[in-house]
Amino acid sequence: VGLEIKRELLVGELSSPRKALLPVVAACGGMIIPVLFFWLISPSGPAMRGAAIPMATDIAFSLGVLSLLGKKVPLSLKIFLTAFAVVDDIGGIIIIALFYSSSDLAMIIVALLYIGGRQGIHNKLFFIFFGIVVWCLFINAGIHPTIAGVIVAFTVPARPKLHIYKYVNSIRESLKRLPENSNDIILSNSELSILKSIESASDKVVSPLQAMDDDLRTLVNYVVMPLFAFANASISFEGFTLASLEGVSVTIFVSLVLGKLIGIFSFTYVFIKCGWLTMPDKMDMHSLFGVSLLGGIGFTVSLFIATLSYTGMGAEGAILLNQAKIGIIGGSLFAGVCGYFYLKYALNKKTQKSL
Repeated sequence: VGLEIKRELLVGELSSPRKALLPVVAACGGMIIPVLFFWLISPSGPAMRGAAIPMATDIAFSLGVLSLLGKKVPLSLKIFLTAFAVVDDIGGIIIIALFYSSSDLAMIIVALLYIGGRQGIHNKLFFIFFGIVVWCLFINAGIHPTIAGVIVAFTVPARPKLHIYKYVNSIRESLKRLPENSNDIILSNSELSILKSIESASDKVVSPLQAMDDDLRTLVNYVVMPLFAFANASISFEGFTLASLEGVSVTIFVSLVLGKLIGIFSFTYVFIKCGWLTMPDKMDMHSLFGVSLLGGIGFTVSLFIATLSYTGMGAEGAILLNQAKIGIIGGSLFAGVCGYFYLKYALNKKTQKSL
């Protein structure tokens, strides 16, 4: 997430005020209104500690639902959803940093990483090794390691060591030195040396930020996130009945489904109707409404904040956490299903009109 945030701030949808403003407005609505819903309908007392739970939008799962709709989904819709979900992540990280963490001397290592990146160190192992050191120091100091991950990500260099044009010229020169009619199964030492120089140059033309982001994407989407969801979604259904759906469960369900929908859609709608911002290309109010529904998929991030909110409170905290998980999973599934079918209807209707 830290690598994605840095990338978006440098070259993505958050790289300029004009590009970033509409997703930022949507994200603000998607954070403020669900929290207000939570405060209004949540039981008083310790349950109020979880007010930040419905703030989050799960990037991977919301984009996963959107991808089920295939090529009908305009690129602008995917970019808009990704951008406001990234801003949501920034908001969630800030909340964790302010309310669930404290400061530590591990920042010295962070400074070392930053200086190393500025001085031209592009070795990924350098950032991985010292990133793990920072992670351990944060845990020992009682700071949640999420903060370590994001901070370390921001020290990873975004500029490649070798410019693309120099790389192309270098490759051309190397290719000229390779024999054109070699039929040998085993390469000669000179040929092997040339190919290794090309491989080395290829590594240098991709920045550590982009390389690490690309390397981690598959691992995170198909291994880390499913394991995370499995480990954190353990819900006790002992004595469960429909009548037991009360308190935090209902609060989070409503906050995710209605709070997110109303917050994202209303904030964006008002800014567009007032002429302060413009609707992204190939998007309309129907697609905005559908993507606002998908914003209610909090799932992994919401589970994470729920665990931080109610852990360490004894038996009462365990009950609240279990109720929170039921609300998160129920709300996320409901928002995802509703968002999918509404967008499918809206995109099919739009396609028929264009024909």
